[in-house]
Amino acid sequence: MKYILLIGDGMADNPVPALGNRTPLEAVEKPFIDSIAVKSQLGSVMNVPRDLPPGSDTAILSIFGCDPKVYFSGRSPLEAAGCDIKVAPGEISYRCNMVALEDSDAPFDEKRILSHSAGSIDGETSIALIKWLCAEPEFKAAMDACGVRIEPTPSFRHIAVQRGGSTEGLIADPPHDHLGEVIGPLVVRGSENAMALRKLMVIANEKLEHHPINEQRRAEGKLPANGIWIWAEGTAIALPDFRQRYGHYGSVISAVPLVHGIGVLCGLKKVEVEGATGEVDTNYPGKLQAAFDCLSSDDDFLCLHIEAPDEATHNGSLDEKMLALRQLDDLVAKPLVTWLEAQKMDFRLLMLSDHKTLMSTRGHDGDPVPWMLYDSRKPEGMGLPYTEANGLKGPFLPNGVALMDMLFEK
Repeated sequence: MKYILLIGDGMADNPVPALGNRTPLEAVEKPFIDSIAVKSQLGSVMNVPRDLPPGSDTAILSIFGCDPKVYFSGRSPLEAAGCDIKVAPGEISYRCNMVALEDSDAPFDEKRILSHSAGSIDGETSIALIKWLCAEPEFKAAMDACGVRIEPTPSFRHIAVQRGGSTEGLIADPPHDHLGEVIGPLVVRGSENAMALRKLMVIANEKLEHHPINEQRRAEGKLPANGIWIWAEGTAIALPDFRQRYGHYGSVISAVPLVHGIGVLCGLKKVEVEGATGEVDTNYPGKLQAAFDCLSSDDDFLCLHIEAPDEATHNGSLDEKMLALRQLDDLVAKPLVTWLEAQKMDFRLLMLSDHKTLMSTRGHDGDPVPWMLYDSRKPEGMGLPYTEANGLKGPFLPNGVALMDMLFEK
């Protein structure tokens, strides 16, 4: 028996006026997913407790059975684990995004943030810029003064680790929730340590603004990676062992270090796929082959995480969100289920969005999201397609921690 968790990150949404007040899941053509949805149990789940920030960190902790009220100490330590970066006891880990700030002669605090990912910058370019920045004398001196080192990763997401700092009173907003807004009230703040980290952000903008790579990006019509955004602070964390808790073991396939990190900290295997970008241009065939390899092994559990719907929404592209949903249907769900059936494997497939990501705000939302549970041994369901509204017609789980018990029939 195989147990599969398929996460379409941020695919759930609210009604969109441009779609006739339908959600993307309601408006998109997803014939295969809906063909198994009619033979599945549908429901909704609250993955993010109301008093915690909505995001993949809190939501996916819940999905993996780890109550974020107990285990969430910040996003960055989870990502660090996914990148094989050690955060020692007493150290603080931060997310260090490469971002695009508006080109302006205005003071730093008056600039607006245009992209939380520097226009979906590629990993090679991102690494080149952050390594150059960390070697730049003024920036390096400021890092040394506050005990910070930055560990590059092959995406817009780098990890900053600080020794001797404090998170007390520190506030740092997620950049993807404030696109288009003036950054002054949003950058890291609230404490003496925050002011030292803020200084790093100011210097980074000054030094990166006219770097030759960014001048070339502008010439090519791309957004510059002319800033960093320090946020998602947290300390080292341990999560419950997945196999001990559920009696099942397997792998996590994702393009996102956060998801890998949660899996690694739960004792699951991290599977990296070359060319997996987290965008609509990701290597879907490579991800599928990795899934087939895992399911052909002794693994009986697989998490396959698809980031593209979330990134498309953060980028403000409804067309790309709809494309990402069609890809999830045609390039992921259909060939995966077809292969499982051809192998004559019994399986249970749980598909859901971790949280809503809203076209209206380009940010996350913590409202309930729809789940779909298909059992190949008894394909009986509610006769409804997979949408937010139809999820509300089935069982409601007030806490996402219950999802794995449901998948494993406990």
